[in-house]
Amino acid sequence: MQLTLTNARIPGERGLIGSLINVVITDGIISDIQFVGATGAISLDFDPAGETIDLGGRYLIPGMWDTHTHFTSWSMLLQRLNLEGVASAREVGERVKARHVTHPGTMVGFGWRGSLWEEEPHFSILDAACPDEEVYLFSGDGHSVWLNTKALEARGHAGHPTGLLVEDDCFAIWGSLGDLSPEELDKAVLEGSKAAAARGVVGIVDFEMGWILPDWRRRIGNGNDFLQVEFSVYTENLDRAIETGLRTGDTIASTEGLLRMGNYKLISDGSLNTRTAFCHDPYPGLTGKHARGMLNTSYDQLVALMTKASSAGINCSIHAIGDDANTFALNAFEEVGCEGTIEHAQLLAWEDIQRFAELGVVASVQPEHAMDDRDVADVLWEGRTDRCFPFASMLDAGVKLTMGSDAPVAPLDPWFAIASAVERTRDTREPWHPEQRIEPQAAIDASVRTRVAVGQRADLCVVDIDPLYASVEELRTMPVAATFNGGRLTHNAL
Repeated sequence: MQLTLTNARIPGERGLIGSLINVVITDGIISDIQFVGATGAISLDFDPAGETIDLGGRYLIPGMWDTHTHFTSWSMLLQRLNLEGVASAREVGERVKARHVTHPGTMVGFGWRGSLWEEEPHFSILDAACPDEEVYLFSGDGHSVWLNTKALEARGHAGHPTGLLVEDDCFAIWGSLGDLSPEELDKAVLEGSKAAAARGVVGIVDFEMGWILPDWRRRIGNGNDFLQVEFSVYTENLDRAIETGLRTGDTIASTEGLLRMGNYKLISDGSLNTRTAFCHDPYPGLTGKHARGMLNTSYDQLVALMTKASSAGINCSIHAIGDDANTFALNAFEEVGCEGTIEHAQLLAWEDIQRFAELGVVASVQPEHAMDDRDVADVLWEGRTDRCFPFASMLDAGVKLTMGSDAPVAPLDPWFAIASAVERTRDTREPWHPEQRIEPQAAIDASVRTRVAVGQRADLCVVDIDPLYASVEELRTMPVAATFNGGRLTHNAL
């Protein structure tokens, strides 16, 4: 099967002779590229076979990958109470009260960030707003959940002093909420897949908790073929993956090559907003055992689990946000000698940046988090933010970056991540630590897995604006005209 894309423009070559190309795709692979000049006219000796699509001088780049998602949770977000941008605990109570009137029953919300609120979250605020139904409100970073009394009782936490559960207690609730049927979930995921493809996304790394292999196999079998998916496993399913014989990179049968085994994910520390990211220095105002944050896994456990996974052919992805957590994770990678990623890598010791490169550990980063966290970081990591999200320093040291969203913590939109990495601002304020800005091409390279080149899989994205010359607002709102996944048209706005 052959498809030819004509009159495509190469980013960064505005007005240059040879900047327009025709791309021939045969059985999902780029089989030929012909340079045709800058006029937009197909040369006389070019006679494409099969279907032809005229891109009309639009820009052709590789298809995007989001290398850190919780895809089902993101797809469900529109079904739940949106708490992004709330300014106080009392405002949350007001939104819960209003939602309870229009949507009776168990309530799930997401998106609040309370680190700088004057009043701490407390179950009494939610009890006043909704006393007779269970309420679960997850923070924007996904590391804490705020419950009312009825929910605390239902989850075995009756008598909890505040109603705010963090880390493992939060994750247990996140993974157990079943407020939608499998059919409803699959419908939401299908719509989410289409929305991702509409932003140029061809593949995701899915860190959704639970054993999600059968979920994605079912979805793909039922026609959801918009994305390539790499699924991961957590500790509770590591033995199952090993016993099943899964290894990183394995393609799952009967999924049209769209579903592959990813990595083993382990959460080593917490998050900045929850003040559980494990750091070298204590958080302002905190004392005692957890003044520097929390390690969810001891170093010995980390090494043992990484050894177990890597010995079975499963690479490791270690969540680490605080500087000490990143040091411990790098130490473990060095001791075990395995391949993998550190997810987030937000606050780093300067000496650890070079260690990423030396050990070959990939930094899987989410640039939009820098914009979400800049204000709270200036308070909780005061005096250390020069080494917070240090993308330019990492690239200069030879570290391999991959970029994602951590959706639903941030929207699943690669152009948001690219814009934040390039400009370090998303509003009228000055860039935050502009010395850590990176070039647009570097940001795109960290968001893709292929090239527009002969022999490459035809994962392609067609955009209306040259991304190498776009403003921050143009990047964030980049018009995506078409997406091709292995040569298949998965989004068409031409």
